[in-house]
Amino acid sequence: MKYRYYLERLFSSSELIFALRWLAGVIIIGIIGFLLIEDLSMVDSIYMTVITISTVGFTEVKPLSPEGRIFTSILIVMSVLTYAYLISVFTRFAIKTEFYKKMKERVIVKEVSKLKGHTIVCGYGRNGRQAIETLKRHNKSFVVIDNNEAIIEEINDFGILAIEGDATRDSILEKANISEAEALIAALPHDANNLFIVLTARQLKKDIKIISRATNDNTVSKLYVAGANNVIMPDKVGGSHMATLVVAPDVVEFIDEITVGKASGITLEEVSYNEIPENLKGKTVRELGIREMSGCTIVGFKTQTGEIEINPSPDSQLEKGCKLFVLGNPEQIKKLNTLFGLN
Repeated sequence: MKYRYYLERLFSSSELIFALRWLAGVIIIGIIGFLLIEDLSMVDSIYMTVITISTVGFTEVKPLSPEGRIFTSILIVMSVLTYAYLISVFTRFAIKTEFYKKMKERVIVKEVSKLKGHTIVCGYGRNGRQAIETLKRHNKSFVVIDNNEAIIEEINDFGILAIEGDATRDSILEKANISEAEALIAALPHDANNLFIVLTARQLKKDIKIISRATNDNTVSKLYVAGANNVIMPDKVGGSHMATLVVAPDVVEFIDEITVGKASGITLEEVSYNEIPENLKGKTVRELGIREMSGCTIVGFKTQTGEIEINPSPDSQLEKGCKLFVLGNPEQIKKLNTLFGLN
């Protein structure tokens, strides 16, 4: 299959098509030239053209006239130039498919090794692409893993860091710098593959956040046991989302605006305890003064035990492991980042 892919790429190359057309043109010119200049038959003209452009040196069918010799000399030069171009096309293709590919992979792996706190997205299908678009909108660094060579080349050309390989293998996840990754998204279409990815990723890094896709209800519990922090079933989410648009369309539209950050620019951000300045740790929500100093609104609070408080009490105290969920426009979020020294 790999060689077939290379051959398809080679024979769809515009350079090769041009070279083959040029060679065909040289042959046609040779046949017509010998027909007109030397008054040879069609068979003899084809024979003279073939032995001339192939430079094999067989005997001519008859002594050439001065015009015929000039024409033959020009035909030889044209054929030599055509062969040289064909050889260069094959050489460049060979270099590009093997040497160039390996060099490019080394450059990408080197760039990935510099990432810290990035997300590994396994699978560049519909769900993988949607995850990437959201990560890009929030300026989150990421690397893609997919075993389809054509897809990897395509997204690499768009400037996306991508690694070709099987994401269930330790070596591939290590190439994606999983030791420094913050999260992993297993978005392959088959649950069994996602299950292996979750197991492998959890073994390689104990504290990485893993979000996995699932298509079968029976697989959800297995993915949690394997080590997934969250399991998403796109079909169920999509159906529920559509039904909610019937029941409470404006609420869904508002939630989409603040979570995806579309036209309005309103964004829902999370601030973890570790990002809070030392002098503010241990303070209450009221003492933070986020609303007064940045204009942002604290709409949620996650305790160290994992409980979520909607519209938290001003007396909620910041403790290790907690998180704040803050709502604001870009300017307000920028002020908040400055306040917490996150710029």
